Amino acid sequence: MENISRKILWFMVLVLLSQNASAQSADTSIPFYFPRWEEPSFKKQVFDIRSYTGNKVDKEGYITKAIARAIEDCHQSGGGIVLIPEGVWLTGPIHLKSNVNLHIEEDAEVRFSQNFEDYLPVVLIQRGGFFCYNYSPMIYAKDCENIAITGKGTLNGQGQVWWPWKNKQPGMTELFKMGKSRVPIKERVFGTEDDGVRPPFIQFLECKNILLEGFTMRDGSSWNLHPVFCENLIVRGISIISHGPNNDGIDPDGCKNVLIEDCFLDVGDDAICIKSGRDEEAWEIGRPSENIVVRGCHVLSGHGGFVIGSEMSAGVKNVLVEDCDFSGTDRGIRFKSRLGRGGVVENVWVRNIRMDSIKNEAIVFNLLYDSEPIEREMAYNRRTRNQLNDAPVFRKFHLKNIECKKAKTAIKIQGLPGGQFLSDIELKDIKINSFQGVICSNANEIVFENNNIESENGMNYHLEDCQNINISEEVKRGEEFISISGLIQGVQVNYKGKKPSINFRDDLMKQEVKIQLWE
Repeated sequence: MENISRKILWFMVLVLLSQNASAQSADTSIPFYFPRWEEPSFKKQVFDIRSYTGNKVDKEGYITKAIARAIEDCHQSGGGIVLIPEGVWLTGPIHLKSNVNLHIEEDAEVRFSQNFEDYLPVVLIQRGGFFCYNYSPMIYAKDCENIAITGKGTLNGQGQVWWPWKNKQPGMTELFKMGKSRVPIKERVFGTEDDGVRPPFIQFLECKNILLEGFTMRDGSSWNLHPVFCENLIVRGISIISHGPNNDGIDPDGCKNVLIEDCFLDVGDDAICIKSGRDEEAWEIGRPSENIVVRGCHVLSGHGGFVIGSEMSAGVKNVLVEDCDFSGTDRGIRFKSRLGRGGVVENVWVRNIRMDSIKNEAIVFNLLYDSEPIEREMAYNRRTRNQLNDAPVFRKFHLKNIECKKAKTAIKIQGLPGGQFLSDIELKDIKINSFQGVICSNANEIVFENNNIESENGMNYHLEDCQNINISEEVKRGEEFISISGLIQGVQVNYKGKKPSINFRDDLMKQEVKIQLWE
């Protein structure tokens, strides 16, 4: 009898565990385990900032101290809503605390100070992949749980005063050198105009259970929304409009369990960009970005619509991007890194994407990224320890059902010598009208299936120094289909329609190419 009771008890435990696992499982259409979590919730008590202003307004009408007192009272009372009502409000930095929902009413505008000294004393931030002490972000939270920014109002960073620092930022060069040489973080102290290190607009550091919903951000000082080492983050229905230098939109950095949906971005740099720190510091800390879903977002301008890198040294894994549209961006879907980064990016799915008027590549993989002036000035490649031993690895990418009406280049895949650093990539059901077709070099195990690449100039495909390339599609222009050069091994072309012509730079390559009808 006792054994039967134990069995029943264990059966009930297993049932409860399975029910809990089912409750925690996500939409089955997500191709990796993406846990459910409860959105932040708050007490109904409201702390209206108007109750804290009175005759205690800061200099020149700023309400920095009033907002801080409202947040502190809200936090000490067990949480609730800090209300910023309709009107224009001037403030310095806002530091959130646990269980606080900063709610910005419709027709409310929070304008942040243009006086640099208002962002002192310095706080710990992450900037460009390295940690340091610097000016406070305009909205900042560290080690907080259950926090939110909601409402249909506007956060105006008035970042124009910070933007000229891009042209002279010796502190950034020094920070990169300190990071590479592993100077202790506590010794990396900036926070002066001479240093020229701009803070992010919003940065949450080591926070958990975060909701950002409904509001508009304008004109940030540098990166706009930059959560670092955060977990369980929802970014929903926000708009970011900001065209200064390095004005990235949304940059989760070393974050876990992230949902970004229904957002609008019109920015001066990468729109949505997944990061995980830079070089030796990120390897040492070891906090990857993982379990990230981006869906239903619209990007009007930016260097890239959806991006991973180049700071990805702790790794990125389990990413889904779907049902987004990018129009007028420099690049559409962009994966970038370089020697010295290390790290692995893997298990990435991109599907159901619509693009138009892409100025450069509609889709680009680039492991030779070299557009950061600071790294060039530092002779960065010569500072890497063992060159290819510190190379990044990008693998297991699945791109499907993507359409681009107009681009300069359809697809560019640029790996590193040897091919093993960029491999296992599927590109299926992709339709692109472009000036140039597909350019693929130093890559391995690439599948092109059922695509329609219509290039105005030259070949649809150019392969150089590649291994194990499989192309299966209906050929409409056989006389200008594939050009092959360099060291080639294992290319198979399965075709319907016209038999494709292949332009070989070297007759010895012919034995490595197999052409057959696509059944």
